[in-house]
Amino acid sequence: MSYKNELKVAKKAARAAAKIIRDYAEDSSFNVSLKGVNDLVTDADLASEKKIIECIKEYFPGDEVLAEESEQKDKIPEGRIWIIDPIDGTTNFAHGFPAYCISIALWENKEPLIGLVMEVANNELFHAVKGRGAFRNGDPIQVSDETAPSSALIGTGFPYKELDLIDNYLKLFKRMMGKTHGVRRPGTAAWDLCNVACGRFEGFYEYGLSAWDVAAGSLIIKEAGGRVTDWKGGNDWLFGKRIVAGNEPIADFLVREIKKCFNENELSE
Repeated sequence: MSYKNELKVAKKAARAAAKIIRDYAEDSSFNVSLKGVNDLVTDADLASEKKIIECIKEYFPGDEVLAEESEQKDKIPEGRIWIIDPIDGTTNFAHGFPAYCISIALWENKEPLIGLVMEVANNELFHAVKGRGAFRNGDPIQVSDETAPSSALIGTGFPYKELDLIDNYLKLFKRMMGKTHGVRRPGTAAWDLCNVACGRFEGFYEYGLSAWDVAAGSLIIKEAGGRVTDWKGGNDWLFGKRIVAGNEPIADFLVREIKKCFNENELSE
């Protein structure tokens, strides 16, 4: 199947939600509240999610939805499910700092079929359909062919809810600073993954993530020729809260370095 209609609906939903987010950004009068420590939600998150779900349900009423601000699951069910992050990078958005993204993925029988990430502030649209390549604003993209860690730019995120591993994480960060060209932290994992897919980053690692942070970007990386794993080099990354991504050599390098900084129990949830 080409999933042409599903991709069309995902793009329609993303564009409608992006307009809502931009309107809130221009007005600057939205409410900000806390779901937990350092875990923000704004009026724009809620309105964006509502619009995306409305668009999807209009065309695919029988499909399930997993979305950050509403129904949440701890595993992927059988059948079709849309995994949605209405704003990935809410803290950035709340402070008027780009980047922040809409992330929409369609999974079926526990396999990703469509991934779409729109970086709203700069109107940058990434998408992929399984088996059909990855694209940025309609142009094909692929991961970097840089294989030397010393010449690699690495993306990461700083955990803000789960701080029990922070000392080990800072140890890893120090190793990355010494062994690579540099480390960047934009504050939105969905966009970080897309930056790997289009070759801006050679690799990416983070922990404390949720399924909606990575469900779309991971497929975009794979369709761009990259690799996505958990911290053990396995496949438990969607709900496992630990992810590594990059081209093959850099992904392998990141897994090796992570294992030097965390014990076996810390490599998984």
